[in-house]
Amino acid sequence: MEKNENGVRAIDEKSAREKSGWAMLALVVAIFVLAIACLVVGIIASSETSELPEEISALIFAAIFAMIVAMVLIAGFKLLQPNEAYVLTLFGKYYGTLKRDGFFWVNPFCVAVNPARFSAGAGRKLSLKAMTLNNDKQKVNDEEGNPIEISVVVIWRIVNTARAVFNVENYMAYISTQCDAAIRQVARQYPYDVSNNGDEKSLRGSAQEIADVLRGEIQTRVEMAGIDILEARISHLAYSPEIAAAMLQRQQASAIIAARQKIVEGAVSMVQMALAKLSDENIVELDDERKAQMVSNLLVVLCGNKDAQPVVNSGSVY
Repeated sequence: MEKNENGVRAIDEKSAREKSGWAMLALVVAIFVLAIACLVVGIIASSETSELPEEISALIFAAIFAMIVAMVLIAGFKLLQPNEAYVLTLFGKYYGTLKRDGFFWVNPFCVAVNPARFSAGAGRKLSLKAMTLNNDKQKVNDEEGNPIEISVVVIWRIVNTARAVFNVENYMAYISTQCDAAIRQVARQYPYDVSNNGDEKSLRGSAQEIADVLRGEIQTRVEMAGIDILEARISHLAYSPEIAAAMLQRQQASAIIAARQKIVEGAVSMVQMALAKLSDENIVELDDERKAQMVSNLLVVLCGNKDAQPVVNSGSVY
């Protein structure tokens, strides 16, 4: 065993030495049958004589000892479903990991270890299935210092059972804590949103990029626990209640400004087109003053947020 960069002894996973459970079950049954037969013979023989011969006593004690041995051997039977594992220790030392599904027999003095058995609800077995972690919402500051509420959903699984059991105190609590630390680290690197259409990444607008960065950050932190992060995504993202109203007004103002810019651009192009048509087709000759008045009227009509009221001029244009 060698120490890793964190000073924790790195324990490599190894397979436990096991035997077929069915063969050992047949052996245990045979021992029980033989012990019971010897015990019955010894009892019958002892009942026929007043004195107990040494052979009969030895036979009875051997039958009792065989039954005790058979009961000890029963403790070595292990049954595993697919994607389950036993991490076994023998007198305080790592004995090996049993990961294959089926019915097996191992050293009956081996003890299965699972430090997260109470929180995981899986007894002494380790689950190798993909599991979901949905942490509570937490308040953090984004790159611009705005307080936001954020939570993540992490899909993970155990790939190294020895590291998960022996390198950390409780792998369930460990990954939960590391996810909280990782989301704080990632949130401080990006703004909540960007006001322009540039290439800058944001928590709201760059979901896939942020998910990849978040997954890599969590994976780096839980590597020593033998955990593989399959996916990490933001499940909740919002401004904190104390600034949510102000940020909503800012977003509405930005949207109004962007819409007005589009309207003005369109109105200017339409005015240019109208003046060009009037000039090309010689419909009317306008001096600079009348052109300015016409441009002003068209811009008022096109850019106004209410319907224009027409005014009929019955006199001369001049």
